[in-house]
Amino acid sequence: MKENLFEMGANFDDDWSSDNKEKPDKKISTEIKAPEKHQLHFAKEKRRGKIITIVKPFYLAKSDLQALLKTLKKKLGTGGTVKENRLEFQGEIADTLRTELESLRYRFKI
Repeated sequence: MKENLFEMGANFDDDWSSDNKEKPDKKISTEIKAPEKHQLHFAKEKRRGKIITIVKPFYLAKSDLQALLKTLKKKLGTGGTVKENRLEFQGEIADTLRTELESLRYRFKI
């Protein structure tokens, strides 16, 4: 019989954990490839009524991806960000973005 009659709940042992909300690791490739080995493609999304142009997947180090974004933003005169292994740009600029990336020797899927 229990010592306290008004005690409720379960008896948890040391090998039981209540932390079941751990998110599984996302499988982001850490492989770094040369620009000629990339097979990029475009995607468009509409967020808050505005078009976002997405280019993915990049296989570069985080610092190299940030540097690439900085140069492209200056050349195109638009805003953008790095998320995981992709670049997101404000506006519908897929054509000009493609020519700039091709001049930097990146390749695209047909």
